[in-house]
Amino acid sequence: MKLGSTAVVITSSSSSSVATLGFPKNYYNKPSWFGQLLKTNMFPHHFPILSSSSSSISTTTEDSNDAVAAAKPKQQHPWLIVGLGNPGKKYYSTRHNVGFQMVDALADAEGISISGVSFKALLGKGFIGNVPVMLAKPPDFYECKWRVGAIASYYKIPLKQVLLIYDDLDLPFAKLRLLPKGGHGGHNGMKSVINHFKGSRDFPRLRIGIGRPPGKMDTANFVLRPFTKQEHEELDFMFQQGTEAVRILLLEGVNKSATFVNSTKSMEQLG
Repeated sequence: MKLGSTAVVITSSSSSSVATLGFPKNYYNKPSWFGQLLKTNMFPHHFPILSSSSSSISTTTEDSNDAVAAAKPKQQHPWLIVGLGNPGKKYYSTRHNVGFQMVDALADAEGISISGVSFKALLGKGFIGNVPVMLAKPPDFYECKWRVGAIASYYKIPLKQVLLIYDDLDLPFAKLRLLPKGGHGGHNGMKSVINHFKGSRDFPRLRIGIGRPPGKMDTANFVLRPFTKQEHEELDFMFQQGTEAVRILLLEGVNKSATFVNSTKSMEQLG
């Protein structure tokens, strides 16, 4: 530190050491502001060592950073919810597309816009409660395997948080079934996805019943047949139940969601 052109070197806190400050011995008795300051002991005779102070500041900063890091919430992986179906207006209101329709109903209920595109699949991002979600509609059954896998891999979504929604011939019409894992049940889209996941079946799925074709009707024709007005009403009721089931799944877990799904009644049963 410099005062004018004279270097100040502090070695002691006593008044006898004034000469060591680099001033004349009689300077202490001069009626100067600096001398008066020394007389009143208001001037700090010992300065803190800079390195020690810096160390203290650094330690305090590190502790503060640790506290902030501890308080910061852990980043949550999103859920990937995929509806299976065929694109295009021609197929939208058919049995094979109830997966698409369920995802659209969920998007409407939660205010999520499915307007983006990722790996050629329609994609929407948003939240259900405080849980981040991605809603996806792959362009077709046969290519959905690598699209679902690519999206999950790109966004680092664990397999247990990939929910597949699709139609099921073996369930009564408008009946829901939620399972934490399982096989493909002869569904081409599910076959594709399971094969892409190297045979792993450990991901949840929400199956939507479309019933069996009447009489000897060809199955391919049946699944592409449009719904009747009565069936549309039953589906709308079922989509409300499905939306609530997905909410419970994400916020409370698969067991509670499965209990809810298995205890719900269809519109026909309610009369």
